[in-house]
Amino acid sequence: MSQQALNKSESLNRRQFLGGALGVATSAASLATLSSLAAEASPPEPKPAEFQRKIRLGIIGNGGRGAWIAGLFQKHGGYEMWAVADYFPEVADKCGDKLGSAKARRFSGLSGYKRLMESGVEAVALETPPYFFPEHARAAVEAGLHVYMAKPVAVDVPGAQEILAAGTRATGRKQCFLVDYQLPTDPHNIEIAKQIGAGQIGKPAVITSRYFGGGWPDPARTATEESRFQRLIWCNDIALGGSHHVNACIHAIDGVLWALGKRPVSAVGFSQIARDNPHSDSHDVLAVSYTFADGAVWDHCGRHLNNLYPFECGALIHGTTGFAEVSYTGRARLKGPENAYSGEVANLYEAGAVRNIAEFYRCVAEGRFENLTVPRAVDGALTTILSREATMRRAQLTMEELIQENRRLEVNLKGLKA
Repeated sequence: MSQQALNKSESLNRRQFLGGALGVATSAASLATLSSLAAEASPPEPKPAEFQRKIRLGIIGNGGRGAWIAGLFQKHGGYEMWAVADYFPEVADKCGDKLGSAKARRFSGLSGYKRLMESGVEAVALETPPYFFPEHARAAVEAGLHVYMAKPVAVDVPGAQEILAAGTRATGRKQCFLVDYQLPTDPHNIEIAKQIGAGQIGKPAVITSRYFGGGWPDPARTATEESRFQRLIWCNDIALGGSHHVNACIHAIDGVLWALGKRPVSAVGFSQIARDNPHSDSHDVLAVSYTFADGAVWDHCGRHLNNLYPFECGALIHGTTGFAEVSYTGRARLKGPENAYSGEVANLYEAGAVRNIAEFYRCVAEGRFENLTVPRAVDGALTTILSREATMRRAQLTMEELIQENRRLEVNLKGLKA
């Protein structure tokens, strides 16, 4: 996600995951769920008194987006802002002051998340650099907590597999696990996905997607990794943030996976570091071509530079009899032999998060544990990791090869506060 803007298939089992099939896509159940939560985004938000219970929530990661989304949870009214945790104590205190969280329930350091999970919370929102997500999600599920987390869910294949296992375990233990993607919550995108699933554009044959956004600060490295934990600097670090592509382009990638209900089987392309004076390893421009098992082809272009070009994120899907476009901004549209549809996608960065926060509350309060966003979020992470690796190697790479490599990325945590 840039600084400015920033579910037709069957459920995924673990055998399908390892074999390369997409997880949960636009099934009737998931689209019905998304339709209901999208429909509830327009009416005035209910007052806190209208909620029969409040969910004790802990926010792990209290920086820019963490503090912002914590405010949306608080505004919803169905959550008690119970505890906060951030590596930096001053950041945790600032967020805690804003939320009214007790000072005794503000935690810091690398292990602050453990103390937060022991503080009496029922649910956690994970908003740290993605490197930490698998560890934190696994610990939360083992602690019996409901999990709301940002994307990308992992920076490498082992991490993605850990998230899938945690989501599966959460479902079995009747815990909610929701990954916060916004594009599939928009009512216009939902309608288009329904019509694609109903065959209104024929068989999808070629897809073009794009993510054009700004870059992030990339200052000179310091003695420890501590300085990389703030201000989205970690987006520049492949091991810590996944890369610009995995962290940001994933919105457009997820939109395609969601609309088509499948993930690609291979990728090939090119990428480079184009920003001035870089101090880390993430490539910031990328052009990649994917192929699907059924022969469909997909080109994606990603740009993460502060070059004044406006933010764009979406995908144009050409079918054999029509076309469709899902979008993060601007118009979502579809035209087929028998139907045409279009609608303006509005304020999705915030509106999508608001819908997801409301859906998370409903899932917890009503005991709905399908956790449909998890397998697709894992496929999104795997797809962007596939294209990150293929373009950096400048070689064709298959999803099967990537999963077999199972390469784990490590961050040097030496010298950091425990």
